[in-house]
Amino acid sequence: MTDTHTPTDAQSPEERRRLARRTVLAASSVAVTAVGVGSAFAATDGTTAPATGAGTEASPSPSASEGACYTLTSELVEGPYYIDADKLRQDVTEDQEGIPLHLTLKVIDAETCRPLRNAAVDIWHCNASGVYSGYQAVGSGGGGGGGGGTPPTGAPTGAPTGTPTGPPPGGGGGHQEPTDDTRYLRGTWHTDRHGQVAFRTVFPGWYQGRCVHIHVKVHVDGEWTDAGYEGGHTCHTGQLFFDEKSVLLSAAVEPYASNTTTRTTLDEDSIYPDNGHAGGLLHLSYHRHHIARGVRAHLTLGVEPDETSNG
Repeated sequence: MTDTHTPTDAQSPEERRRLARRTVLAASSVAVTAVGVGSAFAATDGTTAPATGAGTEASPSPSASEGACYTLTSELVEGPYYIDADKLRQDVTEDQEGIPLHLTLKVIDAETCRPLRNAAVDIWHCNASGVYSGYQAVGSGGGGGGGGGTPPTGAPTGAPTGTPTGPPPGGGGGHQEPTDDTRYLRGTWHTDRHGQVAFRTVFPGWYQGRCVHIHVKVHVDGEWTDAGYEGGHTCHTGQLFFDEKSVLLSAAVEPYASNTTTRTTLDEDSIYPDNGHAGGLLHLSYHRHHIARGVRAHLTLGVEPDETSNG
């Protein structure tokens, strides 16, 4: 049974902190089971809707470890394909095919565990074929070596020229200017009073040199306008990861099964910090025999709202 006692003035600061800590951890460890697309993804207000249906069997979500809400979520590289928050929406799917993914993130102050209200959260990721919107000319599977070609040698000179051949290994490199006006699988939305934000998207695919992942940024102290989220600063830049079991199941489903690019596993990835949920590893829930019906993913992001972390 969940401990719902409220800290009192009669208790020591240490006792009050432990009670508050247990309360937040209990609230953040609640998992939701995914079922069919229609019922599993029926959230419209930025919160996770409970799933219904008999006979549903989902892979268990790991429970939050003790002290997790005091752990900063790892800051990771932004990658070259970020586009400023100009698509204010929760459903970023557009016309992209793939396994439906309902992603719920909770953003908290890692020091106080208090939720961050009205923060702007960006997500962006490649489609099932490994292509990023806005950069379709880049294609997939480049890996920095032109799709398996010989990488350049020597120090670079002058400004870059020509069209890039694909995402560089590890998703690093400087920012690249978009090549087109597509914006699928990208979006920005605000956290609610509980610090939560939800997105509808599809399970990402992969490209050469990287495991399956989603990029994420959190912005605070800015202003919401008709043009997007402006001003403020970025307090977190990270990536969200999927365990190998879920990726193997997705790889058997079209259109992922048609992606012939050599896949990098989570253990082989050069960016994943190998520290579990603190490093961005998502809690997942799905029917293990029918992952094509949809996947639910959630994670609590512990950030430092007063710091700037641009990745």
